[in-house]
Amino acid sequence: MTDDVRSATPDQPLPAPIPAVRAMPAAPPASAPAPMGPADRRRAAADRQRAKNADRGQIFPTSVPWVAVAVFTLIACGAGWLVVLPVWLSGEGLTDPLFGLLALALMYTPALATVVVVLWVRRPANIPRYLGLSPIRPAGRTWLFVAIAFVLFTVLPLLAMLLGQAMGLISLDFAGLSGITAAFEASGGVAIDPATVVLITLVTLPIVTVVNSAAAFGEEIGWRGWLLPSLRPLGTVPALVLTGVIWGLWHSPIILLGYNYQRTDLLGVLAMVVFCVLTGVVVGWLRLRSASVWPAVIAHGAINTATAQWLIFVHADDLPVGPWGTILGWPGWMLLVVVILALVLTRQLWKQATPGLTMAEARVDDRSV
Repeated sequence: MTDDVRSATPDQPLPAPIPAVRAMPAAPPASAPAPMGPADRRRAAADRQRAKNADRGQIFPTSVPWVAVAVFTLIACGAGWLVVLPVWLSGEGLTDPLFGLLALALMYTPALATVVVVLWVRRPANIPRYLGLSPIRPAGRTWLFVAIAFVLFTVLPLLAMLLGQAMGLISLDFAGLSGITAAFEASGGVAIDPATVVLITLVTLPIVTVVNSAAAFGEEIGWRGWLLPSLRPLGTVPALVLTGVIWGLWHSPIILLGYNYQRTDLLGVLAMVVFCVLTGVVVGWLRLRSASVWPAVIAHGAINTATAQWLIFVHADDLPVGPWGTILGWPGWMLLVVVILALVLTRQLWKQATPGLTMAEARVDDRSV
C-alpha cells in the first residue's frame, strides 16, 4: 500500500515540527510632540523674526543716503508749495475757501516724496520694515507706545494751556465756559448747552484723533517713517533734530500766510521750526523706541486734535486765541523740554528697538555675537 506519509525508521527520524509563526509585536506608536506653551510659541516666533531680520540686513543704513535725502526734501517741500500756490495766487490767504482742502493735501506731500525715493532713488531691502509699517510684533510693545502717544499728546496741550494761564498768556473759563457760548453767538448757530459740548468733546476725542491720524499718516510716513531712519547714521540726537528742522521748514507755505503763529514773516517760520524740533524729538523717540511708525502717527493725530479741541475752555475775552499761551508757544515749548529732559535723564532717548523682537530677545542676540 502506498501512502504519502512514510513511517519513520531508526535510520530516518521524523522531521522536526515547523514552529508556528508568531506575529511580531507592533512597534510602540511614536509619541506625539508635546503641545507648545506660550513661552515656546514666543521663542519660535522670535526665531522666525531673527531669520527674517538676518535676511533683510541692517535696520538702518550704514551711511546717510544724502542724494535720497535731498530728493525727498525737494519733493516734499516743492510739492508743498505747489499745493498751496492757489491760495497764494487768490490773495485771500487763510480765508480762501480752498484752504482747508489744500492744507489736507499738503499733509500728503511727504508721503509722495517717500514713494518716489523708496521705489526709484534708494530702494530698501524691505520697504515696510524700513518705514516702520511692519512687523507689528511684539504687539504688546506696539500698542503700549500707541497708548503712550495718545495719552501724552492729548494731555500736553491741556497742560500747556493751564501753564499758559499761570503765566498770564491765556485766560481759561472752566466754570462758565464762556468761550463756547461766544463761539455759538459769533457763528449764528443754534445754541447748545456748554456742558453738553464739553461732554461731546470728551467722548468723541479718541474718534477724532483716529480720523486726524489718517491725515497725519501722510506726514509721518515721510518724517518718521523714511527720513528719520535715513538720517540715523548721524546719531540719535542729530537725526532727531535735523528731521525736526526739515519738518518745520516744510510748513513755510502756510506759516507765511499767518497759519498757527499769526505772523507772515520769518519769525513765524522760526517759531514753527522750534516747535517741530521739540515735538519731533519726542515723536521720533516713540518711532525709534517702538521700531514702528504707528505710535508717531497717533501722536501727530492726537496733538492736532487736542490742540483744537481744548480751545473750548478758553475764556470769551481771549477769542480768537493766540498761539503763545498754547502748546504752540512758550508753555508748550517748556513742557516739551521737560519731557525731553526726562527721556535724557532716564536714558530712554537712546533705547531703540529691533523690528519684531522685544528688548530682551534683542539682548540675547547681542550676547551671542
